[in-house]
Amino acid sequence: MPIKRSSRKAKSGDIFGQPRRRPKMLRAGLYARVSTNDQQTLPMQIRALQQYTARRGWTIAMQTREVGAGAAQRQFREQIMEAARRREIDVVLVWRLDRWGRSVTDLLATLQELEHLGVGFVSLTEALDLTTPAGRAMAGRWQSLPSSKGRFCANVPVLAWHRLD
Repeated sequence: MPIKRSSRKAKSGDIFGQPRRRPKMLRAGLYARVSTNDQQTLPMQIRALQQYTARRGWTIAMQTREVGAGAAQRQFREQIMEAARRREIDVVLVWRLDRWGRSVTDLLATLQELEHLGVGFVSLTEALDLTTPAGRAMAGRWQSLPSSKGRFCANVPVLAWHRLD
């Protein structure tokens, strides 16, 4: 019976003949927010965002925590946007979409600005990752949403909005 011998061919690590690229080490800006001081979820949000960042192999460039109602000017969110404009971060990571956007219009405007800047966006609990082709395709479907005044319905697991009349 013939003896099987392993191939002496060196393994190149190529994928389908293409050299394997190392994943880019992204710099993440973490944003956590609660509406009132009574809510105790800030530490949980930050911990989950930090763990996700570590699993992806990203570095934390900045981390902000904010307490305030949705209608108020979000000072720390603006700091994240300023860091994106200065190219200090490569991706914005949030707990939920309603923690980031005040309304559907506001959310779409900030996502478009981040896309224009080449900065990714990840919403952890909605499993929305705009750093991937599938996530960007999903965001493209949002363009068809009405641009009237609206707000998020936070208790619904999908992106929902209610008219403010």
